[in-house]
Amino acid sequence: MYAKGMTTRDIEQHIKEIYGFSASHGLISGITNKMLPLVRQWQNSPLDPIYAHILMDAIHYKVRQDEEIVNKAAYICIGLNLDGMKDVLGIWIGENESSKYWLTVLNEIKNRGVEDILIASIDGLPGFSDAINAVFPKTEVQRCIVHQIRNSLRYVNYKQKKEFTKDLKTIYKAVNETAALDALDQFEEKWGKTHQIVIMSWRNHWDELSVFFKYPEEIRRMIYTTNAIESYNRQLRKVTKNRSIFPTDESLLKMLYLATIDITKKWTRRYKHWSQIISQLTIYFGERIKNYTI
Repeated sequence: MYAKGMTTRDIEQHIKEIYGFSASHGLISGITNKMLPLVRQWQNSPLDPIYAHILMDAIHYKVRQDEEIVNKAAYICIGLNLDGMKDVLGIWIGENESSKYWLTVLNEIKNRGVEDILIASIDGLPGFSDAINAVFPKTEVQRCIVHQIRNSLRYVNYKQKKEFTKDLKTIYKAVNETAALDALDQFEEKWGKTHQIVIMSWRNHWDELSVFFKYPEEIRRMIYTTNAIESYNRQLRKVTKNRSIFPTDESLLKMLYLATIDITKKWTRRYKHWSQIISQLTIYFGERIKNYTI
């Protein structure tokens, strides 16, 4: 019941209604706290030495701390290993999202046995890619195109959004980087006078926005957006939506862990077209993959 998002008081009432006996708030908290050693064991468990692709994102919650209510971030990392299997590598509760804390997360991942990451997909948090490259200097970083589009549309009048979005699509759906840059030039000719801030954002972050163009379509679909982790985040939010405030960091971590175990039970299949993708990755990354048993 706790893993499905019910509060301890909800569980207390439910047990009384269904079974006719009382289980106090304290008793239920004590029972769910039995999970904490398992959470810590999971957080420290060994990881694969190499991941083909990782996605990183954070969800924000309100937590009571020192008699105040503060904003906390649950830092989440999902990895896709060389067998094409997806898994949550960990959840860390920290202050509001920052590249400095992500550096701590990445170092923990490395300390748990990860030696190499081929490609990382991230949002547009300032300093995020620097944090990744500080720990895994060979990792290619792809900034999420969907996040970039959303940020671009914030500056667009409602009546112009449909046409603006259609024109943006010519950039990220181009056949290669050269065609994409041509499309960006044409986009600037049309919209530059009124939306120069959007154009500059695409140009300033082009090195990270354009990484996916060097790869075949199957790899492009895998890395150009962080939709996979956002889907997981939506499932976590369904579980935590009844909690406006968590009493402690541990109570938040406990619920996210139990929900994760529930969610990942369904992650039993390899990534779609994985045989083709791993063959392509082997060509692009050579010895970095061949050094490990697939």
